[in-house]
Amino acid sequence: MPKELQLRILSGIVMAVVVLVATWAGGLAFQILSVAIALLVYYEWSTMTRLAESDFQANAFGWLSQLVVGGLILFGNVGLTIPVLAGFTIASVIWVLFRKGTFWQPGGIVYAGLTGISLSAIRGDDSVGLVAMLFVFAVVWATDILAYFTGRAIGGPKLSPRISPGKTWSGAIGGAVSGVVAGVALVSSQFSLDDLRLPVLALVLSIASQSGDLFESYIKRRFGVKDSSKLIPGHGGVMDRVDGLVFACFAALLLALMQVVFAGAQTASTGAILLGL
Repeated sequence: MPKELQLRILSGIVMAVVVLVATWAGGLAFQILSVAIALLVYYEWSTMTRLAESDFQANAFGWLSQLVVGGLILFGNVGLTIPVLAGFTIASVIWVLFRKGTFWQPGGIVYAGLTGISLSAIRGDDSVGLVAMLFVFAVVWATDILAYFTGRAIGGPKLSPRISPGKTWSGAIGGAVSGVVAGVALVSSQFSLDDLRLPVLALVLSIASQSGDLFESYIKRRFGVKDSSKLIPGHGGVMDRVDGLVFACFAALLLALMQVVFAGAQTASTGAILLGL
């Protein structure tokens, strides 16, 4: 076995163990993981988009936003994270407009900030949050793996040749089907759910996951980089590994918030709202 492949497998196992142990533990352990991922995502975003080179002050403001939001997740009122992130984003947009900066800065603030917020909110502190987080993982991972193998086996028309030439419609459909099956199977092993809501939710998250993958591919193509960084041996960067997960978590958090606003969901658990429990 080639040494690079061995390194890739080993680092993949280590990442999976760390993520799953923190997910199982929940609480502060998972909050630390969420904040760490968000900070690394902002680092890679600012590096890829060259914010660190082009505007030191704007980039420092971006780091401040992530540290404040991360601090709220770890030590403060989690309910304040979205309003605070919105405030930093608005300030960043004003900064860009008046200083003729780049909108990649507020984009990075939102992308990285929501990464930490959505991950920590979905997991929460209860057993339902554990199932909800594992549900999202199952959908995203099954989508990613089966999309690759289905696309290679069947081939056919390209999904988005200008952004990611290797992706096909057959892979996207195969990944979506497998994501739905994996997500429904995981939740059904813990709860009795007999309506169509869960498969539809899994399908939405699978589509969001694949959209996140395409979005990061667009950024890398836009700035002419192969990987988001070299932080993970054999895998590239953190964004390369969590791009689909990030968008799926964004979609999950948005759906949960919509249920609170429009359907009057009363439970305090984001995971329970998401799964309809």
